[in-house]
Amino acid sequence: MDSFDSDGVRIAYIDVPPAEGAGKPILLIHGFASNHAVNWVNTQWVKALTQASYRVVALDNRGHGESEKLYNPAAYSSEAMAGDAVRLLDHLGIERAHVMGYSMGGRITAHIALDHADRVRSALIGGLGMHLVEGKGLPSGIAEALEAPPGTPAPNPTAAAFRIFAEQTRSDLRALAACMRGSRQTLSRAELAQIEVPVLVSVGTLDTVAGSGPALAALIPDARALEIEGKDHSTAVGARPHRDGVLAFLAAQP
Repeated sequence: MDSFDSDGVRIAYIDVPPAEGAGKPILLIHGFASNHAVNWVNTQWVKALTQASYRVVALDNRGHGESEKLYNPAAYSSEAMAGDAVRLLDHLGIERAHVMGYSMGGRITAHIALDHADRVRSALIGGLGMHLVEGKGLPSGIAEALEAPPGTPAPNPTAAAFRIFAEQTRSDLRALAACMRGSRQTLSRAELAQIEVPVLVSVGTLDTVAGSGPALAALIPDARALEIEGKDHSTAVGARPHRDGVLAFLAAQP
């Protein structure tokens, strides 16, 4: 992977050209405890998008993957991570891009669409619905489970699942605990009403983490909802109907 300096933080990224032609750029932002490969390469997103003639840029968020690890929760605000994404566009000389995020990456995407609309062709918010507004979705104890010594029982099944996933992705557990404590900023209904770019909100119908996708889309002026039938938070991301819906949405943009 390549990397660049984002206001003093080293951020790793990939930049994959389209299979044919010049290709409009799309920036992919992964979810919590994941990385660009797990979220976007292994799920065939990079392949599908490059075959559809998009230039795919994907970063490892700060604290994740091959990017720099930080241990202060204040370093992981959604605004700070949105800043990393925008500075990556600057680094690559990309004026405007489609921006797509999943789960925590969807939260970051929403902040980019609100605060940096001039850089966004369209925003695709996956795995996140009304909990972007309500601040619900995940139980307490996840950060503590990540920091606990190996073998310590987690306080609830969700915390246990995140610990297992973080270990499988060989993540820095202490950095992830700091990220969990610092990155869950909400957006108000008034702020969502200010988003002017086209938006697609994609949530699995069995997703208990995200909240309602259609309800979130209804709060954004130029948004539509894509419900991914029979999929939960972990299985919706790589589902074929998700990719098909996203590609159709992108093809309809000017």
